[in-house]
Amino acid sequence: MAMSGGLDSSIAAMMLIEQGYDLVGITMKTWDYAQSGGSKKETGCCSLESINDARQIAVSLGFPHYVLDIRDEFNEYIVKDFIDRYLEGLTPNPCILCNTHIKWDALLRRADQLSCDFLATGHYAQIKKHKDRYVISKSKDENKDQTYVLWGLSQDCLKRTLFPLGSYTKDYIRQLASKAGFKDIANKKESYEICFIPDDDYRGFLKRQVKGLEEKVDGGKFVDTKGNVLGKHKGYPFYTIGQRKGLNIAMGEPMYVKQILPVTNTIVLGKEEELYQKIFTVNSLNCIKYEKIDREMELSIKIRYKSKAYPGKVWQLDNNRAKIELDEKVKAITPGQSAVFYENDDVVGGGFIDEVEETVDSRQSIVGNIK
Repeated sequence: MAMSGGLDSSIAAMMLIEQGYDLVGITMKTWDYAQSGGSKKETGCCSLESINDARQIAVSLGFPHYVLDIRDEFNEYIVKDFIDRYLEGLTPNPCILCNTHIKWDALLRRADQLSCDFLATGHYAQIKKHKDRYVISKSKDENKDQTYVLWGLSQDCLKRTLFPLGSYTKDYIRQLASKAGFKDIANKKESYEICFIPDDDYRGFLKRQVKGLEEKVDGGKFVDTKGNVLGKHKGYPFYTIGQRKGLNIAMGEPMYVKQILPVTNTIVLGKEEELYQKIFTVNSLNCIKYEKIDREMELSIKIRYKSKAYPGKVWQLDNNRAKIELDEKVKAITPGQSAVFYENDDVVGGGFIDEVEETVDSRQSIVGNIK
């Protein structure tokens, strides 16, 4: 049982105990907050407080609890990737990569060592069987559904995964916690920041982690969609697609970040209507409901965690890539973020947004090997 010390994993553990499972609780230590150098105090899933909360829940429910130290692996695979993606002009979502390549892999290896059959988490999602495939399906609570961040899980992972909360609402889970006497966790504040950036300041984090970054990228050009120079900016890694605030440039009308060109340290600005696009590709394709998308499929596509799903067509280009054409233009499709494809409530697959129509494919960073 993966335990963060929060409400969801704690009640998931309680449910499984009631269902007759024998549990072993695992809390992962992924990051030392001192490494982030931010101003906010230690909070969230890796804090000492959360680890102690997880242990206390395990003790109260009568099963053993261990802390799994994966800081080296997490730093090597997740934190460095996060930095590299920003230096490539992308906007990453490290939680998705962490779920796919760190949490499940590390926890299933530990499960094997402990002779555990399954890995359970407190995610709001469901797993169903479709023919010979294991399928991730949306949770009952649409507002808390977390299928978007789980699209990278393999069939080998899914067949050994349990999501006890998937058929319940968050309000019901809070009620269960209160009735069970876990009032502290029932009212515990949820954390939405990236775990290794507790102050939610990714720009400050990049500056602290990449020596000389500010000096290297400061003074790049803002240009419009016709190439006209509009002014200077503070460095391309510090901007995101769709950003309007903080540009410090007066144009007489609102301007937005339309494209990031790291090779030339250029930020392309556009009017709001110029941010809308409909055709893009994804890489690192993972098919879940079907072994492959062997025909053009009409599906619903989410391009960011909290956005609605948009109808469109998806077809597979090769083993690693797919092309998507939405039925309508959508604002700020962002390279580096994930696109997840749904058939009704089921996840068909997903991938990382790569090339977007009407943008230049530019992935080589001018920062080079500076770290």
